[in-house]
Amino acid sequence: MVGIYKMKTVNGDYPPVLSAYEKILSYNHIPFVRLEASQTDFWDKVKQLDLFILRWSQVDSDRQIAHDLLPVIEGKLGIKCYPDQNTCWHYDDKIKQYLLLKPLGYPMVESYIFWDRKKALAWADRADYPVVFKLRGGAGSQNVILVKNCGQARKLVKRMFGPGIYPEKFVNLNSVRFKYFSLYRELHHLAGNIYRRGKGLDASPFWQVHKNYALFQKFLLNNTFDTRITIIGDRAFAFRRITRKNDFRASGSGMIDYDLSQVDIRCVKIAFEVSQALKFQSMAYDFLFDPDNQPQFCEVSYTFLSRAIYNCSGYFDRNLSWHEGHYWPEHLHLIDALGLPDLKAPEMDY
Repeated sequence: MVGIYKMKTVNGDYPPVLSAYEKILSYNHIPFVRLEASQTDFWDKVKQLDLFILRWSQVDSDRQIAHDLLPVIEGKLGIKCYPDQNTCWHYDDKIKQYLLLKPLGYPMVESYIFWDRKKALAWADRADYPVVFKLRGGAGSQNVILVKNCGQARKLVKRMFGPGIYPEKFVNLNSVRFKYFSLYRELHHLAGNIYRRGKGLDASPFWQVHKNYALFQKFLLNNTFDTRITIIGDRAFAFRRITRKNDFRASGSGMIDYDLSQVDIRCVKIAFEVSQALKFQSMAYDFLFDPDNQPQFCEVSYTFLSRAIYNCSGYFDRNLSWHEGHYWPEHLHLIDALGLPDLKAPEMDY
């Protein structure tokens, strides 16, 4: 029996990614049940499960639910979860990721993290610019800007140790949303918020203010793409993401290059090493290259766009042997979590 937690999109819909798990389970005649913690028999049902799936996103309400439930269900009840705690406790938190991976010697891009205003300002006075400023959470290059001088850095530090920043209100001329301004997109965004408010839904899914820390990252010059390596169990999917025109950010650009001849195999080896050592069920790594052409990854994420993985022409195994084919990650998650290598995949498109 598989339990699937009923997460919702910002429009209040059932996410297609959860429907994908259900389609695969139904196709293989494996029973499942949708669950919500508000159900009076929630814990009775949870205790009967062989697998509990809580595929949470970076929005604050999802984080709240995941952090409340997963440690209990996996850690105290001993029920297998996807994602498990090894895989997701640091999700969408660049500070936790850095503190976990850098001390273990893995090649993460150098970061500068402060929880003290005076020390952050002192660092800003002597930093080598440009540097990258990030909020600890955000996907698709949201909440990421290039800081070109001390004045900008000090302004950001004072803001972070003052009123703080709400991610949705992080308006900067160097941000992705406003640098590539589209009247149609902005009107569509406004209309969506009006619709959600009219339905009584949450129009602001990022409601937690970021404050009392500062996170800067070394800027690696001349990277016109990043290399995304996604490890699912013993499989590595690889592609490059091209940076936007006149920009330094590749995440969220939508410009994906699936030419494997352009992928540095060192990135695949490093990603396998990290995932195996830390027992990650599923993890995507974003690699850049330093001035000596050495690969370094800047962040990781257990969840990702499923279609991008399916569009890969195959995967590498741990021996770097190639396996041709197209695979939905949800199918692979279930194979690994249920221990069913012969689990069949239905025709899907989402």
